[in-house]
Amino acid sequence: MKVILLKDVKGSGKKGDVVNVADGYGANYLIPNKLAKPANATNLNLNNQEKASEAHKQQVMLDEAKALKTKLDNLNLVLTIKCGENGKTFGSVSNKEIADKLAEMGYGIDKKKIDFAPVKGLGLYTVKIKLHPSVTATINVEVKPL
Repeated sequence: MKVILLKDVKGSGKKGDVVNVADGYGANYLIPNKLAKPANATNLNLNNQEKASEAHKQQVMLDEAKALKTKLDNLNLVLTIKCGENGKTFGSVSNKEIADKLAEMGYGIDKKKIDFAPVKGLGLYTVKIKLHPSVTATINVEVKPL
């Protein structure tokens, strides 16, 4: 029996795959538990359309990430932090502060996408931002005393 998987099924395949399974397994387990649907002409056509739509969405997201990368690459951010005597800092600069500064500049980037360990010192740092699984931008962050 040919079925189209609606969810990942261990031992059978991933979501959207068209697989051959035993008749009893498909009719008594996969289809009643909404893990698969029969692979008739209508369902196959819908499955192909969904795959094409998903591929188009992924391509659009990749193109947007590449465009944002060109804007962000080698961008220089200046962040200030309170300091005492001898350059001793109070607190640290983390990816949240970087995300807030980027938001002020009009870039809505989630702080979870910023690969930066909090620093407690002054100076110039290189920060990587994961815009897409295959696209990473690099910005420079300068931490100065307030």
